Amino acid sequence: MLRLIYCGTPRFAVPPLEKVSAAGYKIDLVVTQPDRPRGRGLELTASPVKQCALALGLPVTQPDKIKANEAFRAQISALKPDAIIVVGYGRIIPQWMLDLPPLGNLNLHASLLPRYRGAAPIQWAIASGDAVTGVTTMRIDAGLDTGDILLQQELTLLPEDTAETLAPKLSAIGADLMVTTLRGLQAGSIQPRPQDHAAATLAPILKKEDGLIDWSLAAAGILNRLRGFQPWPGAYTKFRGKTLQVLRAAVSNASPAGASQPGTLTASGDRLVAACGAGTVLEIIELQLEGKKRATARDFLHGYRLQPGEKLG
Repeated sequence: MLRLIYCGTPRFAVPPLEKVSAAGYKIDLVVTQPDRPRGRGLELTASPVKQCALALGLPVTQPDKIKANEAFRAQISALKPDAIIVVGYGRIIPQWMLDLPPLGNLNLHASLLPRYRGAAPIQWAIASGDAVTGVTTMRIDAGLDTGDILLQQELTLLPEDTAETLAPKLSAIGADLMVTTLRGLQAGSIQPRPQDHAAATLAPILKKEDGLIDWSLAAAGILNRLRGFQPWPGAYTKFRGKTLQVLRAAVSNASPAGASQPGTLTASGDRLVAACGAGTVLEIIELQLEGKKRATARDFLHGYRLQPGEKLG
């Protein structure tokens, strides 16, 4: 049986840890980030992976740094792992660690590589309007998600999917794929294949400004970004000088009033619609104005009487 070390931190990395453990593999050590202050009281809180590992009775270590940490290097080198599994650990894996196990460092990435290399593949897949996404198991090398592909599995994106609903689905299928990958590597039945670097796209870490709505985009594009950028940075704009978060929306079949400029608001009964690019319209269903509570479009319209031609942005 393979001897493994598992490196991970967020909730996305919990199902793969559970599945690998349940499959009978010997996990000699779980490596996760140090406890962080969270919540209103800023109490030190263990990562989801640490909580899972402790529940499974697995040994845990939480080094603050790993690149030039001789004690950590000696610790995992002494374990002589056959493979190191890395899922959302949150640290760059140093070369000495890449070279340690004979089967390599195995990563579960939440996209169909080489598409969406980087920190936010789930968010950018939805924001880009993709119909299909998936997961990849790969061997980590010194590049950014550039290593050889081991296995992949596709998943159809649903119109209602957000980054918050998609992540658990990808984690679940990725957990099964990691077990299949381990078995295939043991049996020698997996042929690693290089990525097509010319086809690579990037999924950089999200910034606050990514959530700023560009009303010149078509309504479908704005809605995709709103779905993808949940829970942060969301989708926001300006209304009467204050920040307005658009929480729920839908593409509308309505025609924009007259020659409405993108961002122009119109009330249609209790419905609130905004003109977008390419002659499209977005219905805003739920929203939150800076300093106020979440509100339906109906309540918003009752509280703020729109002026003719009033715009967002």
